[in-house]
Amino acid sequence: MRVGAIDCGTNSIRLLIADLGNGGGPGGNGPTVTDVVRLNTIVRLGQGVDATGWLAQEALDRTFAATERYAELIDEHGVESVRFVATSATRDAGNRHVFVNGITKRLGVEPEVISGQEEAALSFAGASLVAPATSPQDRVLVVDVGGGSTEFVLGSSDGIIASRSVDVGCVRMTERHLGSNPPSQEQQAAVLNDVDKAIDTVLQSVPLAETRCLVGVAGSVTTITARALGLDSYDAERLNGTQLSVQEIERACRDLTEMTREERARQPYMHPGRVDVIGGGALVWRRVLERVTEATSGRVVSSTTSEHDILDGIALSLAQD
Repeated sequence: MRVGAIDCGTNSIRLLIADLGNGGGPGGNGPTVTDVVRLNTIVRLGQGVDATGWLAQEALDRTFAATERYAELIDEHGVESVRFVATSATRDAGNRHVFVNGITKRLGVEPEVISGQEEAALSFAGASLVAPATSPQDRVLVVDVGGGSTEFVLGSSDGIIASRSVDVGCVRMTERHLGSNPPSQEQQAAVLNDVDKAIDTVLQSVPLAETRCLVGVAGSVTTITARALGLDSYDAERLNGTQLSVQEIERACRDLTEMTREERARQPYMHPGRVDVIGGGALVWRRVLERVTEATSGRVVSSTTSEHDILDGIALSLAQD
């Protein structure tokens, strides 16, 4: 079955056209997702949403233009079923009806503005393609560091145990706190304080102490991993499934946060649309690592990076329709 999945977040809109099949996972009985087209376009839909509560017209225009291009590719590749999912920025916007109507007109499919809980579930399904839980006792924590929010979802082979979405992400934290180039120590501390408060709420419903395996997904995490590996270009195949120690990842986070904008822009693995917000993403991911390590009393000493995330989860959900 050929499907089309679109994930529209705060920073980017992504398309996956894929063929779904069987035979994946450790037992050979799980689902498989074979890429036909995978694209990422930085549109910064969430520009200013944290401050104004509204989607800016120029951000909508960028998003609509990308959607028109994706619609052409979907037709070209004979896609049988399409699902368009919108997340944090659109949830927060007072004028989201303009977004919904504009996407429906261009794509012929109404976008679903999903809850943080469903976003977490889809992220877990996608990340499980790389790091599946192998037993009911095997606890995998998937953390999706997005532009406007971060999702925490703990699961096992029996499914999701608990999840929580919190409003800290690379775009939101950058716009709220990181005003200088590079960010001052006071600005960084303000971000870390927001992340700490968010994780405190996560702990009320997600037992982070049960984590046995930590998986990080989405663009901030993969870019930080590229920094830790010292890549001379962005290489998705090299990044996918990479396991690094917490210390290695934290070092890369600090490097990216302390660089000037010009230094970040010169990094060969850096997407141009991520230059302005990667410092915020690095601060979020660094604090998550520290808090998970603390919650597990040092048992979790590494993290696995997955290129499979909510986008793959959206594709997989179409197999269930």
